Amino acid sequence: MPLVTVKVIEGVFTEKQKHDLAAKITDTIVAFEGSEAFREVVWVLIEELGRDSWHIGGQPFFGPSTLMGTLGRSKAAYEAIDGTPTTRDDLAAQAPVRHR
Repeated sequence: MPLVTVKVIEGVFTEKQKHDLAAKITDTIVAFEGSEAFREVVWVLIEELGRDSWHIGGQPFFGPSTLMGTLGRSKAAYEAIDGTPTTRDDLAAQAPVRHR
């Protein structure tokens, strides 16, 4: 029996949206498995966590502005990497050191 857990910020989705999300996730699992009989054993758990439970890059998540700031920093970090590292060691050597 597959159990799919989805964690979302509390209050973002309505009850109907959560039901629709669970139905679509179930459809995807059934399609992947290839048998409609599989539908009856797919479990989807949607957990709502308080806004103060979410952090990105070690910083509290306050909504879209936090996400956009993180994406901007990620883009800048990506663009600062020298070359095309393929291993973790290469990435550590080629990525710039970030000082806080």
